[in-house]
Amino acid sequence: MAEQKSLDKVRNIGIMAHIDAGKTTTTERVLFYTGKKHKIWEVHDGAAEMDWMEQEKERGITITSAATTCFWREYHINIIDTPWHVDFTVEVERSLRVLDGAVALLDSSQGVEPQTETVWRQADKYDVPRIIFANKMDKLGADFYMSIDSIKSRITDKGVVIQLPVGQADEFKAIIDLLKMKMYTFSWDKGIEVHEEEIPADMLEKAKTYREEMIDKVSMFDDELAEKFLAGEEPSIELIKKAIRHGTIHNNLYPILCGSALGNKWVQLVLDAVLDYLPCPLDRGTMKGVDPDDETKILERKPNDTEPVSAIAFKIATDPFVGTLTFVRIYSWVVKSGDTLYNPLTRQKERVGRLLLMHANKREEISEIHAGHICAFLGLKDTRTGHTLCDMKDQIILEKMTFPIPVIDIAIEPKTKSDQQRMGIALAKLAYEDPSFKYFSDPESNQTIIAGMGELHLEIIVDRLKREHKVEVNTGKPQVAYRETITQDAKGEGVFKRQTGGRGQFGHVLLRLEKNMEKEYEFKDEVSGGSIPKEFIPAIDKGAKETIAQGVLAWFPIINVRVVPYDGSYHDVDSSEIAFKIATYRAFKDAFMKAGPCILEPIMDVEVVTPEDYVGDVMGDLSSRRGMIQGQDKRGNAAVIRAKVPLSEMFGYTTDLRSNTQGRASSAMSFSSYEKVPDNVAKKIIDERVGAGKIKAMDAE
Repeated sequence: MAEQKSLDKVRNIGIMAHIDAGKTTTTERVLFYTGKKHKIWEVHDGAAEMDWMEQEKERGITITSAATTCFWREYHINIIDTPWHVDFTVEVERSLRVLDGAVALLDSSQGVEPQTETVWRQADKYDVPRIIFANKMDKLGADFYMSIDSIKSRITDKGVVIQLPVGQADEFKAIIDLLKMKMYTFSWDKGIEVHEEEIPADMLEKAKTYREEMIDKVSMFDDELAEKFLAGEEPSIELIKKAIRHGTIHNNLYPILCGSALGNKWVQLVLDAVLDYLPCPLDRGTMKGVDPDDETKILERKPNDTEPVSAIAFKIATDPFVGTLTFVRIYSWVVKSGDTLYNPLTRQKERVGRLLLMHANKREEISEIHAGHICAFLGLKDTRTGHTLCDMKDQIILEKMTFPIPVIDIAIEPKTKSDQQRMGIALAKLAYEDPSFKYFSDPESNQTIIAGMGELHLEIIVDRLKREHKVEVNTGKPQVAYRETITQDAKGEGVFKRQTGGRGQFGHVLLRLEKNMEKEYEFKDEVSGGSIPKEFIPAIDKGAKETIAQGVLAWFPIINVRVVPYDGSYHDVDSSEIAFKIATYRAFKDAFMKAGPCILEPIMDVEVVTPEDYVGDVMGDLSSRRGMIQGQDKRGNAAVIRAKVPLSEMFGYTTDLRSNTQGRASSAMSFSSYEKVPDNVAKKIIDERVGAGKIKAMDAE
């Protein structure tokens, strides 16, 4: 069993990067150099250990978070290798929520790329300290100094260079450490042997200049270092490290390193930097949460083994051999196999069956897990991603995770009757694992609709249905997940009255719809004087929710509204919940059509990197797709075009772009916001969705 390390010897880190910057290759090298594996497998061979799903091996990308444990210099390092493709943004969110620090990878030939910016902002959201590693220094076109400029201009001006490359591209051969003022080369099997040498004469002045800039920048984080620097005295290496660590832990500084994961020139130095500069659980301080019974009451948990238990479930995964695994970060207490914990969000007790330390898809059973560590729980029944686990007698809800709204959906149908029986169970399991994946039944067509964050996301879901759950399905064309909303406040009235000889039905509702950009839906009861009995208010809320789910204009879900019932009437005998639900639907529809209703569409941030010869063609094509050009920059010998484009216009764009640029351009896309659809496009959408003579179920009541 793994030896328990004190908290100052623990690092919980992630590796974050734009797709194809070498993230999984980097993790593979870490496992090799820390002795966790005895052979290096390459991502392009489909054999990387951290990419253990079949889909990951085939595509050479990371799809799910994989957790592993390794040791370096007597330190315990928990690593989460996470996908940073925009379609799997939920994996990014839940990993960042539990990490203490991260290594941000750049492709040195590209500098800061679009998804680098996206994940950097996500890390800012969770206040995660980072070091930056300029990878692929041996790649054609690698330019360390261009990468530094792109860091400063695109993500942060708090970067500080602590290493320099000796040579670039095919001439890259060594790394200069600016703290020790030594050059390091790597030899023998996969660069295991590290050789310390003197800095070459032709690099010495540049190294001195960058070292002085480094000390100048980090001296603000340590008074003793500042005094020595101002006095012209030579500070000790430990004093410089102390200042860098202080700045990094508080997100005031981001050390910049360089090397090549694939070329085996870097790992030992970056692992040292992880230990020297990234925080341990103690550095991250107390965890804040709220009282489940009073969310205005702030509670705290210190990172130690004696505080009442607090933990966050950050990932759910189905293991074909052991069942449902819940990946958990322990913030306080010592959890043992067989313990009973409490989920304050579901108000259910959860028994921890077994504790597993995970190494990609391999497992090591342990008897207990201490504060500050990450492991997998086996046996939890009702705990979802983002849920808190605590002591029933000392409850707390730690900060909740937020997950994005799906922006694309497709219809699926089972190929056989046996597939139909299994499909519902399989979809439920996949949605349980992935909060950004949704599925529902379309009341108009009776088809099952699956919704996610992009075409690749849904492609992987369908593939997993087939491979993991043995469910064969046919799929329709991808559809944009439009939404409906209002542009102004309005009042509406709805009456439902039916007399059939016996007991009748009666409900009468007056309500107000208000635009609410803070929440997707909010219900506020302003009924007074007993005009509607209190027992029927929940029926009004339910009727409003059902109306919002099915939409009014074109049957798309409605967002950003506040529903305020303020008056109405009832009948002592004939009033019922169903009558008030239908009356609410009619009042909602009446108000909605007066409130400047519109359809919203997802707008994507698109970035295209293209040779300058094709700039005009690329910009023209984006404009033809209703795109708004936001700007144009240079990156090396290429032009970078940024635009905002409706998702509905971007299907098949990658193929068209390759065709238009002879395969020389590339693009990246991420969700930006929902915005109003132009009137002519909205009319077309409504005509296609509603059609002539179609009415909704509640209209027919």
